[in-house]
Amino acid sequence: MIAEDFILKNYNSSVESGSVKWESPSNIALIKYWGKKENQIPENPSISFTLSNCKTITKLTYTKKDLSTALKVTSDFSFDVYFESEKNEAFKPKIQTFFERIEAYVPFLRDYHFKIETSNTFPHSSGIASSASGMSALALCLMSVEVDLGADYTSEYFNKKASFLARLGSGSACRSIEGELVVWGQNESTESSDLYGIKFDGEVHPNFKNYQDTILLVDKGEKQVSSTVGHKLMFGHPFAEQRFAQAHDNLAKLKTTLASGDLQNFVKIVESEALTLHAMMMTSMPYFILMKPNTLEIINKIWKYRAENISNVCFTLDAGANVHVLYPENEKESVLKFINDELAKYCQNGHFISDFIGKGAQLIEK
Repeated sequence: MIAEDFILKNYNSSVESGSVKWESPSNIALIKYWGKKENQIPENPSISFTLSNCKTITKLTYTKKDLSTALKVTSDFSFDVYFESEKNEAFKPKIQTFFERIEAYVPFLRDYHFKIETSNTFPHSSGIASSASGMSALALCLMSVEVDLGADYTSEYFNKKASFLARLGSGSACRSIEGELVVWGQNESTESSDLYGIKFDGEVHPNFKNYQDTILLVDKGEKQVSSTVGHKLMFGHPFAEQRFAQAHDNLAKLKTTLASGDLQNFVKIVESEALTLHAMMMTSMPYFILMKPNTLEIINKIWKYRAENISNVCFTLDAGANVHVLYPENEKESVLKFINDELAKYCQNGHFISDFIGKGAQLIEK
């Protein structure tokens, strides 16, 4: 599909009001995308596990503007944002930008006033990809409004357009619509698109079913550098082209690994990708070190535990200090004991979140 396929051409503008509520999960990339072109197009492909417990719940209420009001503010989008039940002005610029990017595909945006009520099941801006779950939940709500306004979509088209819209809010958000593994970015190894995430089409060995992800909250504060700024640092980066090629190569290797069930190879690919992501930030200009001392302590503890216990536990990182501890379900009891006994002390206030691989977003009410 091409971008023009997602333009809503006709809708019932007489609908006065309605509301819809979706929950959408975060995701954790195994192959990382870092660097993007215009219109939120990734420089390299990525693949992620969709999470289950770490999610955003968003209710969107829409009310038709009255004619006198509409004539006065035709150039404006009209919306209010409530985060954790409190009005939040800080989120408005990002949603304003999102609406500007998607208006060509969602032309009813200026016809209505929107009340956006959103909350997370995890700390905002803590490196658990809150923009991914948040923007995907909002995109899904807007897709449900399209249906309210008379659109008749297959579930496949609905999900693809939701992913397409979410990408224009936050790149990684396009990987949060479906589960369990989602690919984004054109490549030769899998069915894929630069425009939206696609459910991984390869074989997945039982070893990777119901995979576990425990997120160690090393630092719950705002990230030192936003992902938007970080992606821009790939322009002119001395190692950018080699990194993009590496991601393609690692995705091909991971596809083979997921089919074979080779857990040791999975560990090597995933940890290498995480460290490469941070290496790109440390070698950009300006440069950043987003890991904290406790991040490194945790990584070394994981390596020691894995060697001593013949375990398949491993780590991955997003663009922040927190550590995602990945492990197969059959190691859940022993790894959680290890986390409680040895790793929790490196977390802020001892906090961590136990999660596992999920099925994607869900409609809560309409």
